[in-house]
Amino acid sequence: MDNVILNQLSYPILSWTVFLPVVGIFVLLFLRNSGAIRWTALGFTLVTLAVSLPLLTNFDKSTHKMQFVEKSEWIPSWGIHYFIGIDGISILFIVLTTLLSVLCVLVSWTSVQDRVKEFHIAILAVETGMLGVFVALDFFLFYLFWEAMLIPMFILIGVFGGKNRVYASIKFFLYTLVGSLLMLVGIVVLYFYGGKTLDILALSQINYPLKVQYWLFLAFFAAFAVKVPMFPVHTWLPDAHTEAPTAGSVILAGVLIKMGAYGFLRFSMPMLPDATKFFIGPVLILSIIAIIYGALICFAQKDFKRLIAYSSVSHMGFVTLGLFALNTQGVEGGILQMLNHGIITGAMFLMIGIIYERTHTRVIADYGGFAKIVPWYAGFFMILTFASIGLPGTNGFIGEFLIIFGAFKAQMIMGVLAATGIILGAGYMLWLYQRIFFQDPNPDYEAKGAHPVSDLNMREVITLLPLFVLVFWIGFYPNTFLEYMHASVAHLIEQVNQTAYAGQENLLVKFISEIF
Repeated sequence: MDNVILNQLSYPILSWTVFLPVVGIFVLLFLRNSGAIRWTALGFTLVTLAVSLPLLTNFDKSTHKMQFVEKSEWIPSWGIHYFIGIDGISILFIVLTTLLSVLCVLVSWTSVQDRVKEFHIAILAVETGMLGVFVALDFFLFYLFWEAMLIPMFILIGVFGGKNRVYASIKFFLYTLVGSLLMLVGIVVLYFYGGKTLDILALSQINYPLKVQYWLFLAFFAAFAVKVPMFPVHTWLPDAHTEAPTAGSVILAGVLIKMGAYGFLRFSMPMLPDATKFFIGPVLILSIIAIIYGALICFAQKDFKRLIAYSSVSHMGFVTLGLFALNTQGVEGGILQMLNHGIITGAMFLMIGIIYERTHTRVIADYGGFAKIVPWYAGFFMILTFASIGLPGTNGFIGEFLIIFGAFKAQMIMGVLAATGIILGAGYMLWLYQRIFFQDPNPDYEAKGAHPVSDLNMREVITLLPLFVLVFWIGFYPNTFLEYMHASVAHLIEQVNQTAYAGQENLLVKFISEIF
C-alpha cells in the first residue's frame, strides 16, 4: 500500500459518488409522474456532482499516489478486491462525468416525452458505469463497470434514437463487445503472470517478458482503439452519434470515447512499457490518419450532427498523438484535450439537440440566416466554433498547442502533419458556421411549412453556461487544471522510460524519418 493514500475524508467519497445514481434508479422505479421523474433524476445528478467536488479541493497535487483509496476483500479466493481510488489522471474526468450527467437531464427536459422513466434510469445507470471505470483499481471491478455501461448506452441509442437507431445500436454494441472480449483475454493472462492477483497497481510493478507485452498490448489495443475510436475502427461512432438522442451524444462525446485513451494511460503504458515503445510508430501514424481523414470527411457531410461526429474522430486523433509522443507536453496536452473535447463537443451536441427540437431537421442545407433569427444561439455557437478550431483564449488552443509541441519533440514530421489537421479543422468549422448562420435561408425548406424558430430560453442557457465558463477558464488559466496531473504524468513517463527497450529506436519511426 506504499503507492496509495487512504481516504483523506471521513466518509467514502468515491463510493458515494459512484453509487448515488444507483440509489436514484431505485427511487425512480417507484415513480409514475413524468415531472416527478425528471426532478428526481435531476436531483440525484446534482447531488452526485456536489459530492464529487470535494475531490478537487482535498486532492494532494504534489504526489502521483492514488488518493481517496477504499479497499476491502470481495472474492478472496480469486484475489478480487473492492479497490477504488483516483490520481491526477482520473480526477478531472470524475467531475466532468458528474457535470455532463446533470446537463443531459436538463437538455432532455422537453425533448423526451415517451418512456421518461426508462430514459432517466438509463442516464443514471450509464453515469455509474462511467464513474466506476475511472475509479476502479481492481481489474475485475474495472471490467464489470466497463461492460455494464454498454447496456444503458445500447438502450439510449436503440430505444430513444433516430430512425436507424437499431442498426446504430447493434453496430456500437458489437464493435465494443469484440474489443472488450480481447481485453478480457489480456486480463486473464495478467492474472496468472501476476501471481493470481487483479490488483492494477501491483500488476503495474511487474516486468513482463517482451513477447508477452507485445501480445497483451495488442489485446488491450483492440478494446481501447475501438473506444477512442481510432482509424480504422471508428465507423461505429458517426452512426451512434447521428442516431442517439441528444443526451446520448453528449455522453458519447463527453465521456465514453475518453475511456479508450484513459485505458492507454492506466494500463498499456505503465504495465507494458516495452510494447508501448515498440508500437509507438504505428500508433502515431494511425493518429495522423485519424486527424487528417476525420477533418477531410467533415467537408463532405450534409448532416449537422454527423459532421460534428466525424470531427470527434479528428480531435481524438490529436489526443492519441499527444499521449504516444511520450513526453510531458504531449501527455499533459492529450489529457487536457480529452477534457476539452468533452466540454466543446458535448456543448455542440447540446446545441444541435436544442435547434433540432425546434426545426426537426439536421440537414445543413435546410438552415440559413440563423444569425438574425436566433442571435443568442448564433453567439453561443460562434464561441464553440472558435474553441473547436483552437483560438487563443479558449480551451481548445492550449490543448492543441501542448500536443503539437509534444509531437514536434517526438518526431518533427508528425508535428507538421498534425498542424495541417488544425488548418482543415478551421476550414470545415467556419464553413459550417457560414452556411447555418449567414447564408440565405433555404426557400424549399420554408415552403415545406417550417415553423418559426425561437431563441435560447433560460433553461437552455443554464444548461450551456457551465461548459462555456470552462471554455474560457481553461483557455485563460490552464494551470488550474494542469497542476492536478503534473505529478502523475511525470511518474507515468518515468515508468515508460525505465525499460529494457528504452533507447532503442522504433524501426518504423526511423523508416518514416529517412523518407522525409
